[in-house]
Amino acid sequence: MKKTLVVAGILLTGNAFAQEEVKPFTMDGEFGFIATSGNTETTSIKAKLAAHHELEQWSNDFLIEGLYKKDDVTLADGSSESQTTAQKYFLSGQGNYKLANPDHRLFAFASYEDDRFSSFNYQSTVAAGWSQKLWDNETTKFEYSVGPGYSFAETAEGEDADSFIVRGALGFNWKISDTATFKQIMSTEVGEDNTKSKSETSLSAKINSSLSMKLSLTFDHNSNVTEDTEKLDTQTAATIVYTFF
Repeated sequence: MKKTLVVAGILLTGNAFAQEEVKPFTMDGEFGFIATSGNTETTSIKAKLAAHHELEQWSNDFLIEGLYKKDDVTLADGSSESQTTAQKYFLSGQGNYKLANPDHRLFAFASYEDDRFSSFNYQSTVAAGWSQKLWDNETTKFEYSVGPGYSFAETAEGEDADSFIVRGALGFNWKISDTATFKQIMSTEVGEDNTKSKSETSLSAKINSSLSMKLSLTFDHNSNVTEDTEKLDTQTAATIVYTFF
């Protein structure tokens, strides 16, 4: 009798775990807020919404994120005023069509970025090509995509900066424990005049079934910028993540 109960318990646990892993739709919301006053006045807001949709023939990912920062800036006459020092919005979507081997896929990708303090009024990308999940087990997952595309961009001076590109991206997930997860996401879009690259390294820890604390380090790089603009932007953040589904 005891053996039967143990086996039944193992089977139930296994089924519950399997059901958790095959959720057809997941969505996470991420939010961070910092406000200071006194000798230094600043306001920083970081928000992100990420969704994943898993179907029989398609595996889709969608992302919306924004960054806003306001600082107390000292002017040339010695006075100070509050000014917006960062304002950035980014949207992207990727659909992966599964082939006979579901780990082998064809992808279509599109993105749009509006960064008020960059060398571009906007940057937008469309790309398509090959996507593959190299492995996906209980602790780690690694996938990549690569293919040609086209970049639509407008410089801060209002000039077109469109070009053909080659886009490459990879994602690595490591489930360190039941409550801790490490993620590394990288992408690059190589064009004739500009190469745009992004990397996000993060470590998250679950507070409960829906809430997590996340520490992340993000690098944004453009190879061709104006003289008064840095090529590399870095962002270090501590945020709260809420899992909706």
